[in-house]
Amino acid sequence: MLESLGDNSESSLKSQFRGQAIFLLSIIGLYLELLLIRWIGTEVRIFAYLQNTLLVACFLGLGIGFFTCRLPATMAQCLRSLLVLLALLAFPFSRNALGKISEFLSVLDDFVIWGSRIPSDYLAFLINVAGGLILTFCMLVLVVDAFVPLGRFLGRWMQDHSKPLVAYSINIAGSLAGTWLFVLVSFFWQPPLIWFVILAAMVFILSLRIQEKGKANLAWLAGIILLAWFAGQVPGALQVTWSPYQKLVVYLSGKEGHRNTEYFLAVNNTGYQEMIDLSEKRLRADGEKFPEEMHGLSQYDLPLLIHPAPKSFLIVGAGSGNDAAGGLRHGVKDITAVEIDPAIISIGRRLHPEQPYSAPAVQVVNDDARSFFATTTKKFDVISFGLLDSHTTNAMANARLDHFVYTRESIHRAKELLAEGGVISLTFEAQKPFIADRMAKVLQDVFGEKPIVFRIPHTNFGWGGVMFLAGDLNRVKSQIAKNPRLGAFIEKLQKDYPLSLPLTTIPATDDWPYIYLSSPRIPVLFYLLAGLMILLFFYTSWRWKASSLFKQWHHSHWHFFFLGAAFLLLEVQNISKASVVLGNTWETNAPIISGVLIMALFANWVAQRFPGFGSGPAYGMLIAVCVALYFVDLARFAFLPYAAKVVVVGGLTTLPMFFSGIIFARSFATIQGRGEAMGANIFGALAGALLQSVTFVVGIKALLLIVAGLYLFSWFFKPPGDGVLKPITA
Repeated sequence: MLESLGDNSESSLKSQFRGQAIFLLSIIGLYLELLLIRWIGTEVRIFAYLQNTLLVACFLGLGIGFFTCRLPATMAQCLRSLLVLLALLAFPFSRNALGKISEFLSVLDDFVIWGSRIPSDYLAFLINVAGGLILTFCMLVLVVDAFVPLGRFLGRWMQDHSKPLVAYSINIAGSLAGTWLFVLVSFFWQPPLIWFVILAAMVFILSLRIQEKGKANLAWLAGIILLAWFAGQVPGALQVTWSPYQKLVVYLSGKEGHRNTEYFLAVNNTGYQEMIDLSEKRLRADGEKFPEEMHGLSQYDLPLLIHPAPKSFLIVGAGSGNDAAGGLRHGVKDITAVEIDPAIISIGRRLHPEQPYSAPAVQVVNDDARSFFATTTKKFDVISFGLLDSHTTNAMANARLDHFVYTRESIHRAKELLAEGGVISLTFEAQKPFIADRMAKVLQDVFGEKPIVFRIPHTNFGWGGVMFLAGDLNRVKSQIAKNPRLGAFIEKLQKDYPLSLPLTTIPATDDWPYIYLSSPRIPVLFYLLAGLMILLFFYTSWRWKASSLFKQWHHSHWHFFFLGAAFLLLEVQNISKASVVLGNTWETNAPIISGVLIMALFANWVAQRFPGFGSGPAYGMLIAVCVALYFVDLARFAFLPYAAKVVVVGGLTTLPMFFSGIIFARSFATIQGRGEAMGANIFGALAGALLQSVTFVVGIKALLLIVAGLYLFSWFFKPPGDGVLKPITA
């Protein structure tokens, strides 16, 4: 296996194998990055909300590795860190302890975290925050330690390659392959055991390629695979499924304190959905659990009671089928159930007691709500937003998967899909008063009338939430008046669970979609995490003998630093804007990221094929494109067929990457110390990942102007000359 590779060991890596080693290690690096972000973000839920924190740790490890690429490194250092991470998350006791990080940090009340706790006093508050940050720090140290050796290997091999742009192109191609390898694993719903088996196989192949042996590393790999198997076990689970988005665990009735139904579904280790049998036969069979006065008044029945004769029914966030079952009980002949997670659909098909997804009247659509809104041409009598609250974010953005569903633009599009006299029912678990007020404000802005609002408690008939009724409210009020039982029920809910809705909360928009923030500001938790990252930087720099990093830092390093920061923010902006048009699905994010890498490859080719295309024109066109895209509303392309939208939106959002890629290629090809240059570039990406928090204040669109400013800074620090390149010859 792979043993120590210091400067004296470079002879073991023959020049003809160096390109192959760069390619394979680039695959391993990107694959491992996605693996850890996905896996840790699932098992330790705070990282599901803060996935960019893990991204920063990965960048920090790679950056330190590149900057110190001449220092010794062993793959065993990487494998040991992975083994410790697996050991901590493989066994229930330590996994549950780390899972408490979410609860500890939830006392910071300005950032809504599911399963929050209320401290008894100020001392308890400080203990919770300190405990959460300490545990977070320890986990991030392990992530950094796993990536430093990879950065050292990759930096050294790229530094010593005789053709720098070829080496860089190989690195990009390997990253592209690593991205799609993990996408492929996710596509087939594979569990972490398979993820780590694939990782171990690639490490073993790399070791053979560079002709290094070591039985110790075989033991590390065997231990990783064994612990990965343990990590996949969930005590008491009927079924564990790793969908492209999350970890889904099905429990039998009575498990984890849930006794209402035959099955319930946990997502990322927290309760999420129940599969409830509300058929007439079931209700009459258990009158104690299902009181007769509540029959037909569940949250899944109410949307069908506020319309006189619903013939078409759209459900977004359909889950495992409770809402669709409600539509069938009311005799609706045309039901469209939209659910983003294919695994949840599959579980609902097999396990829901009323089998709604098997009914001919139900058309199940596996898609994101925004994507469906943009492409459908049907009209609906009733549109129901189910409990569409997400437990995860995108790793490249601060927005959770559900954020763009509740923006003013999204609700406006839903309004356009209503048939004449149609109504909308929106149910959301508003944990804070401002969240309910925000939903009501958006509905009022779109429909021009304050919605009817009431809170439904958690009962055997459903998990409850705040329900908002909008659309043709005259028809809704008429239906309520005709149904005294329904009217009395709503009146009682409004009396027993009063809601204060001043309609003063800033509404969510596609540019500012943060429904869990009371106002545009950076949450305290993000300031604390930024401080934690600074501490992590100094600690890991000392640990990996990179404390002299700033002494080695020179003028040109700032050039690569600002290029990296701008590149990361541009990628964040790309994914956020594309989500509005294409939907926030994994099939969308992977092509956008791939488009960025492909554009960088194309820029490398252009830089060598046309050496006369200097960095001056590239900078001018880059800034011009960034400013122009600030004024482009990508939503205007929503009407196009999906494939055409991918090409148009992907092309527009990644166009700046082409010009920035030319600038990077010209600088990278001619600078001395290419390992340090790559390290500075990755440190810049790290800074960009931290800087993306400004979207909480200025919105997503403003990132383009910040990106343009960062590129201007990189111009002032560019290396002397214009990077004279030799053209490619036949």
